[in-house]
Amino acid sequence: MRKLIVLLKRQPYMIALLAIIVSFAYYSFNLTSVSNTTARIQGKGMGLAGFSIMLFSLLCLVAFFNVFKPRKPSNKPALVVLFVMQAIIIFCDVFYRGKILFAVNAAQAQGSALITDSTKFIERAYNMLGVHLILGIISIALVALVPVYGALIRKVNTSVEVEDYGKLGKIEISGDE
Repeated sequence: MRKLIVLLKRQPYMIALLAIIVSFAYYSFNLTSVSNTTARIQGKGMGLAGFSIMLFSLLCLVAFFNVFKPRKPSNKPALVVLFVMQAIIIFCDVFYRGKILFAVNAAQAQGSALITDSTKFIERAYNMLGVHLILGIISIALVALVPVYGALIRKVNTSVEVEDYGKLGKIEISGDE
């Protein structure tokens, strides 16, 4: 635990990186339901939104490594690019969820059900995008708050208490015993 805290003292941005990685992995592992939903509904812009989420999620990782470099101040232009890409991801999540909601409501208005046992992936995609949206907001907040929680982590005492430190007696180094 002490080694982890020492690592976080030196590189507090690792917490934000973990959040971005979790968000990217969550979307990547659920990409099948998004692509199946796009194929089933075929709403205008859904494919582009799904592609944009995946692309900018991957590019956020690259931008993150350009923002925070060990023992160097953060790169402000790259930080702006990172925030813009995260905003695009959040916009695409909301847009895609809106397209799903519109298609489901349109099907109900016509007296049919879009979500059946064979199309449960639409509901999974809708719920997954909601979670991904929350993860994206958390990621942005953690990146923005790196200086705040970095300063708090630096205040944690990680020094090791050594017993009898500075109270050693005379040490005999001669070979005679």
